[in-house]
Amino acid sequence: MNKWFSAPQAIVFARVTKIAQTTFAAAIAFNLGMNPTLAGDPFRPDKPHAIGDKTEAAFKAVFQKGNYQQAESYLQQAISSEPNEPLAYAMKASLAYANKDLTSLDTYSKKTLETGQKLIDKDPLRGNLYTAVGNFLEGAVIITREGAGGAAQALSRLRQVYQYLDKAEAISANDPEVNLIRGYMDLLLAVNLPFSNPDEAIQRLENNAAPKYLADRGIALGYRDLKNYSQALDYANRALKTTSENPELYYLKAQILHEQGKKENSRDLIKEAIANFDTALSKKSQLPASLVQQIESERNNANNRLKSFS
Repeated sequence: MNKWFSAPQAIVFARVTKIAQTTFAAAIAFNLGMNPTLAGDPFRPDKPHAIGDKTEAAFKAVFQKGNYQQAESYLQQAISSEPNEPLAYAMKASLAYANKDLTSLDTYSKKTLETGQKLIDKDPLRGNLYTAVGNFLEGAVIITREGAGGAAQALSRLRQVYQYLDKAEAISANDPEVNLIRGYMDLLLAVNLPFSNPDEAIQRLENNAAPKYLADRGIALGYRDLKNYSQALDYANRALKTTSENPELYYLKAQILHEQGKKENSRDLIKEAIANFDTALSKKSQLPASLVQQIESERNNANNRLKSFS
């Protein structure tokens, strides 16, 4: 870990912050289809940790269906009826980040941290885990509000993130929820910092993280950023096998195909990328407006590149 903290502070946190929503939103989600009768825990087949029905429903809306509008409704109910569940607040913070709502991001980041800390006595593993998540989200608030000027304070938060992740991992090194969140964190840092090796993070996601479709999605993101597009496409397709209704996964696949098409100067790959952008945009009504704008912009870039072949 020390090698990350010796890097330029603005790079360490600013690069991670721009993907904070992806990191924690995906990392805390789960595949509800594994055990639909239990308002609980698809990470662990034995000794599950129960959560509330409304929080569960919100996760299903976002991470299986990619429906942020529906998730907002469920989360409002969850905060009212399940006030001690840090996942609900982490989700609200993630949605606030996606919507560029700094006030709500600040509010729900603090609530994530507060409820995570309170959970430590009752459930040390998840309490430490979500205290880490809360510190990360609070760091995201700092760097979003203050930019490079807040890098030193944000870096202090990042240190706390790993202190609490270490505590959670010490309780259960093979816990699938711990490995999912830490795997995303480690991989996103590794691919954005010089002289870092992403292999250990990829192995963590591959071997110990659950649910599988989120681990595959994380690995696809990592290989995309490493410009290993064939591997990225393979893992994106694996994730799509079990979450084929989520438009964000088609967006990810489109990004990978577009970059691969540029690299190989392939008209066919660019055309396939555009088709996947269009699939993602076919459900734009359920996505955050800022994400829709980004997808449309990248789709236009791909279309302009396709025209250059003629």
